[in-house]
Amino acid sequence: MKTDRPTTKIIAGVHKGKVLELPSLDVTRSSKSVLKESLFNVLQFDIIDKVFIESFAGSGSIGLEAISRGAKRAYFIELDKNSYQILLKNCKLVDIEKCQTIQGNTFVQTPLMLEFLKNSKDEVILYVDPPFDYREGMEEIYEKSFYMIENIDSTNIFMIIIEHVSSLKVPEVLGKFSLDKTRKFGKSSLSYYTYTK
Repeated sequence: MKTDRPTTKIIAGVHKGKVLELPSLDVTRSSKSVLKESLFNVLQFDIIDKVFIESFAGSGSIGLEAISRGAKRAYFIELDKNSYQILLKNCKLVDIEKCQTIQGNTFVQTPLMLEFLKNSKDEVILYVDPPFDYREGMEEIYEKSFYMIENIDSTNIFMIIIEHVSSLKVPEVLGKFSLDKTRKFGKSSLSYYTYTK
C-alpha cells in the first residue's frame, strides 16, 4: 500500500540519497532542505566525531544528516507517538547503531541527556527545534527552550543551534552561551550559540 506521506532525502555523506519518511505536517514541520544545507555548510568538518543531540526530533532528519556526515552518535528526543515511530523507522534505515532515541518531554530529557554526557570526552552539538506554536499549550515553547539552555552547566558543549520562527528576536546571551550568528530562510531561521568568551 503506497502512502502519500511526505519524505525528505539525506543531502550528503555516507548515507546520501536515503529517503526519510516525515510525520504528518500538522504535527511537525520538516526542516527545509535549504536550511539543512546551510546548517551543515556552517558546521562542515566540525560535525565529525561530535555527539549530536536533536531535541524535538520529529523525523530525525537533522541528526541523521549529522550521522551521514561523520557525527559519532546522535540522540533524538521526541514526544509525539506517531513522529517517534517514524523516527525509529528512519534510524533503522540509516544507522541504528549510532542512534539513541528517547520518547519523552524535551525539557525533561535534554537536561538529563546533557548530564549523562557531561563527563565524557565527547564534544556535543545541541540542536533545538521547538514546534511553531500552533498547538494548544505551546505558547511558551521558546521561553521554555531558552530557560533550558540558560541552565546548561556542561563544559563539553561545542555549539547550540536553535531553529525558530524568523519573527522571533532571540536573546544575545543564554546562560554561558552567546549568540554568534543568525541565518534567515523565509519563515524559519537558525541561531548559533557558542560559549561566551
